[in-house]
Amino acid sequence: MSDKKGGDSLNTNDGGGPLKVSYIFPNGDRYEGGCSRSAYGALVRSGAGKHTSACGITYTGEWHEDKMHGRGTMQYPSGAQYEGEFKDNMYNGTGTYTFPDGSMCKGHFHNNRLEGDGAFISAQGLVWTGEFHSKAALGLKLQHNL
Repeated sequence: MSDKKGGDSLNTNDGGGPLKVSYIFPNGDRYEGGCSRSAYGALVRSGAGKHTSACGITYTGEWHEDKMHGRGTMQYPSGAQYEGEFKDNMYNGTGTYTFPDGSMCKGHFHNNRLEGDGAFISAQGLVWTGEFHSKAALGLKLQHNL
């Protein structure tokens, strides 16, 4: 919020301590949730909140210094969803990315990519496990239920 110039609406209930705000950005994005003052006096998203972009992407979760940081859920208009840990507005930490068809990737994410040990679960329920690196997933093994 600190880098935005004004908005259609800014409502706060300032009773001391953390602020709760409802804010509409000039581009049509909306934010409802926790806010605090930065070292420079600007209002920044912090604590728990929900941000809905004008194009329909919704993030519900934790904020720190105006960035998605901590646990949260990102939902896309396509039906895709990421649920897990964020750091500096990116998927970072343990999480699950679900594709619109219901297939999913689970594991540790780094800078929006699955990295290291993880699993891909198809929409039909088949599970492949192995090492993920950047855009590659060499040597995945299909798990069998006997």
